[in-house]
Amino acid sequence: MANVVPVEPYTGEWYPGFRPEYLTSPFIVDGTGPFTKEDEDKFWFLDFHWSRGLTPLAAFTWGQDGYCWGTQHAAEALPLPPGRGITSRFAGTHLYGSAIPESDPREIGARANRLGTNLPHFLQNYRSIWAAGRDELEATWDHFQSLDLTAVPTGDLPGLIAAARRYHKRSMEIHFNVMYPMLVNFLGFYGACAEMGIDTNQIGKFLQGEDTKIMETDRGLAELARKAKAAGLRQVFEDNSGTDIRTALSAHGGSASQWLTDFDDFLQVYGHRQEATCDVGVPSWIEDNTIPLDMIRSFVLKDEDHDFEAAARNALAERDGAIDAARSGLTREEQAVFDAGLQSNQEANFPWWQDDHNYYIDLKVMIPLRRVCQELARRTGADGKDDMLYLFWPELLDVAHGKPYSGELKSLVADRRQYFDHWGAQRGSMPKVLGTVPETVEDPVLIEIFGLNPSSIRAVQNPNAAQETVLSGVAAAKGQATGIARVLQSSDDMHRLEPGSILVCESTSPSWTPAFGKIAGAVCDGGGMLSHAAIVGREYGVPTVTAVGIATIAIGDGDQIEVDGTNGRVTILKRASELVEA
Repeated sequence: MANVVPVEPYTGEWYPGFRPEYLTSPFIVDGTGPFTKEDEDKFWFLDFHWSRGLTPLAAFTWGQDGYCWGTQHAAEALPLPPGRGITSRFAGTHLYGSAIPESDPREIGARANRLGTNLPHFLQNYRSIWAAGRDELEATWDHFQSLDLTAVPTGDLPGLIAAARRYHKRSMEIHFNVMYPMLVNFLGFYGACAEMGIDTNQIGKFLQGEDTKIMETDRGLAELARKAKAAGLRQVFEDNSGTDIRTALSAHGGSASQWLTDFDDFLQVYGHRQEATCDVGVPSWIEDNTIPLDMIRSFVLKDEDHDFEAAARNALAERDGAIDAARSGLTREEQAVFDAGLQSNQEANFPWWQDDHNYYIDLKVMIPLRRVCQELARRTGADGKDDMLYLFWPELLDVAHGKPYSGELKSLVADRRQYFDHWGAQRGSMPKVLGTVPETVEDPVLIEIFGLNPSSIRAVQNPNAAQETVLSGVAAAKGQATGIARVLQSSDDMHRLEPGSILVCESTSPSWTPAFGKIAGAVCDGGGMLSHAAIVGREYGVPTVTAVGIATIAIGDGDQIEVDGTNGRVTILKRASELVEA
C-alpha cells in the first residue's frame, strides 16, 4: 500500500493578496500554483535548487516558465516516451516538483518511435545545436548589457520587462531541449553497461576530466587568493569577512588597491552570476561581493593551495583507468558495444554540459529581469530596490504601465516579505516528499539529477531518521574522509566551511563549486550520478555521497562524520555534544 504524506498542512492561503488568475500563463501539460487537496494523489519532491524559497515573481517565472513550460516543452518535443516533463506546486515559498507520467501504452509506443528518429539526429548535430542555442542567448545577454537602464524612457520599461522574461523562457527551451536527449543517451549507455556487468558506480568516471566555465571561475578565485597572499594581505582577510573585506582593503591602500582592481576585472568576466538557479530574487556577485570575497578569504586562509592541475590530471588518469578496467572484462562483441556508447557519450558529454551550461544559463538569465525591476522600483519610489520582486507578474506589469505603487500594493509587499521570511525559517522542517509516495520513480531527471531512487525514497519516510548514525546513498565520488560536518541550508552560508570540514546540504549547484577546493568531503540529501555534487566531487577528488535523503536531518552541525565515497556510506562518529564534552 502506498504511503501518503498529507499536503493539507500546505494548502489554503498562499502569498497575501494572491489570486489564481495571477498564474494564468501558457504551459504544455500542467501549470504551477499552491498545493490543493487534489494534489495528494501525486508524488511531490522538495526541490533543492531553491532552499531560500521563492519570491512571488521568482515563483511565477521559474514555476511557470521553467518547469511548466521548459521541461514539458522538451519532453514533448524529443519526446520522452514515459514522461511529459515536470510540474510544480508551492508549500509556502518552497517549490515541490512532480514528474508527469505518460501511461497510455499506445502513446508510449508512438513516442518511442519518434524518439528513435529524433535522438540520432540530435547526437549527430549536438555540438552545433548547443553552440547555436548558447550563441543566441549570449546575443540577447549582450543586448541587455549594452543598455543604460537609467536613461531608458519610463514608457519602455514594460517592453523591457517582457523581453527579459522572454529571455528566461527561451533559455529554458534551449536548456531542456539539449538536456533531455543527452540524458536519454547517457541512460542508454548506463543500461548497456549494467547488462554487461560493469559496476554502474564507475560509469560517471568514464566521462570526467573535461574543463568547464565553472571550473575556470574557481581557478580565477584561487588565483586572486594567491595574489592576495603574495601582496601581504593575508591579515586583512583574516581580520574581516564578507563586504567588510572590501572596506578594509580600500582603507589599507597600497597593494590592496591593485588587488581590488584585479578583483573587479575578474567580476566583469565571471561576476554575472547568482547564488541560485534562475532566481530573480538573488543578487549577482557584482551587485553583492559578499560570497566571492568570502570564498577568496577561505582560500587565503588555507595553509595549502588546492592544486587544480593535479586534480585535473588525477581525474583524467582515473577516467582512463576506469575505462580500461571496464573493457578488460568484456568480450570482443561487448567491447564494440561499450566503445560505441562511450564515444557517443564523450562527444555529447552530459557531465561536462551539466556544469558548462550553468555559466550561460542558470546563473545569469534572471539578472536582466532583476535589474529592470530594480530600475522600476527606483522610479516608483519603492521602499526597497527589491520591492518589485514581491509582485506577481500581472501586478508588476500594472506598475510598469503606470499604476501607482502605493497604498495597497506597497502594504502587500511588506506583508509578503514577512511571509517569505517566515517560510524561509521553516526550510529545515519541510517534508522531503509530499503526496502519494511510490517505491520507485522512472523519470530519468528525477533519478539521475535529483537522486530519487528506492533507497532515498525509503530513507525520507523513516520516522526515526534523526536518530540514524549510518547512512547510505549514491557512491558519487570515491575516497574516504573524516571531518567536522557543516550543515548548510544554502550557499549563503559557505563562509562557515573551514578547510577540511565536511559539507552537508540538500544538494549543490554551481554556486557551491568553489567550496570543493577546501572541503574534505560532501554529503547531500539529493542528487544522482549526474548531479552537480557528483560531477565536481569526481573532478576535484573530493569523496562525495549523494541521494542520502536524510543527511540534513540525521547529521547535526558540528558532528564528526566519516564519508566513504567509494561505497556510498556516511557514518556519524561523534555527535557535536560529545566533542564539546571531550
